[in-house]
Amino acid sequence: MIHYKIGVVGLGVMGQNLALNIASKGFPVAGFDTDKAKSEVSAALFAGNNAGVLPSLPDLVAALEAPRRILIMVPAGSPVDAVIDGLKPHLHPQDILMDGGNSFFLDTVRRGKDLEPAGIRFIGMGVSGGEEGARHGPALMPGGPEGAYELLAPSLEAIAAKVDGEPCCAYIGEGGAGHYVKMVHNGIEYAVMQLLCEAYDLMKRGLGMSAAEMQDVFAAWNRTEMGSYLLEITAAVLGKTDAETGQPMLDVILDRAGQKGTGKWTSQNALDLGVAVPTINAALEGRILSAVKDERVTASKLMAGPNPSFAGDRSRAVETVRGALCTATLTAYAQGFSLMREASREYRFNLRFAEIAKIWRGGCIIRAKMLERIRAAFARDAELSNLMVADELQPVVKVDGGSLREAVAMAAGLGIPAMGMAASLGYIDSYRTERLPQNLLQAQRDFFGAHGYERTDKPRGKQFHAEWME
Repeated sequence: MIHYKIGVVGLGVMGQNLALNIASKGFPVAGFDTDKAKSEVSAALFAGNNAGVLPSLPDLVAALEAPRRILIMVPAGSPVDAVIDGLKPHLHPQDILMDGGNSFFLDTVRRGKDLEPAGIRFIGMGVSGGEEGARHGPALMPGGPEGAYELLAPSLEAIAAKVDGEPCCAYIGEGGAGHYVKMVHNGIEYAVMQLLCEAYDLMKRGLGMSAAEMQDVFAAWNRTEMGSYLLEITAAVLGKTDAETGQPMLDVILDRAGQKGTGKWTSQNALDLGVAVPTINAALEGRILSAVKDERVTASKLMAGPNPSFAGDRSRAVETVRGALCTATLTAYAQGFSLMREASREYRFNLRFAEIAKIWRGGCIIRAKMLERIRAAFARDAELSNLMVADELQPVVKVDGGSLREAVAMAAGLGIPAMGMAASLGYIDSYRTERLPQNLLQAQRDFFGAHGYERTDKPRGKQFHAEWME
């Protein structure tokens, strides 16, 4: 029997393409899927490509070199547990299981602990890049036992995307670190997509621009220092025409967005850790509001608002939107890295932020030119408190910060929702304010609940209470 180097369980779009990628780099792959149709399609694709499909989990395990290395590519939740339960009786100490799906990081921690007594090593690995990335070079974020990663590194780094010859893959940290970083990646992804939607809305409804005009604008922006994958595909989407109607494709797509949960997990975890991520939250809320389509249609007939028609200098307004998008995007990254910094302390991940920025430069959905500056900022100062105060990113705030304020004002005046941009502006203004009005909040809390407060003229941490009704 052939002894394959890596097994892949789950031969859907991502599993199948990752398997082909791995095999093409010289690591023979054994695949398995409970779905007969997927197995047959994969078997045809694998033929002659250094890969094969096995009929059962025991057969797959038996065909692998020891220590066995198995990548699980099934939907998050109970399917992952079911695969682990099916594999576990056939595995031996030192074998390695990898979960490459979008699992919740605490589930990854639990699974790793459950497998420890049997000596089976568990890697939770964030994978980003979609179908194309899986086949030709994704960004990979593996976390778990470092010794297990060292055995996997040759194959993982071989299949990862490359930027300047460096693989977009590195060891992330212990436990659920890999899936945690992927979760935050997706939260940032939510935010940037929302900001791009708001820029599009301002130009379309506010400035009256056609799809072709907007395509040119987004494509031009993508050729600058704010270039990114999401900006690139936005331009491509705007250039697509619907074959059935002859209209721009965007004009026939229903404005009702879905979500898979990772964005929500990011917001929920940020609340648990006490980290402000308002742009990410606004993006999540934007999707939630989009889902109540029927209510919005009714409300549009009952609730009057400003006429979304711009009467000023359109070229200048487009430049304002550009600067706003650039600054707001920076706040999304800043919030994500601030959240990871706190999580690294709380969960003892020992995250290396320059490495994370390096990984995200290629292969993943949020890859962007800005990440090179983010990497440089953390390489210079690993303890950087917030990206907005980094020397490498300060020019974005100083040069384009005023545009964000103007764009939010423009959106408000036109009655066009810009929740992400407004949240980004609020984040900047709050972070740069030496004295916020929460002194009043503390007084209110002490008034009705005797919760106490600190004084500006006394040492931090000492609590005081006032008799407010004397």
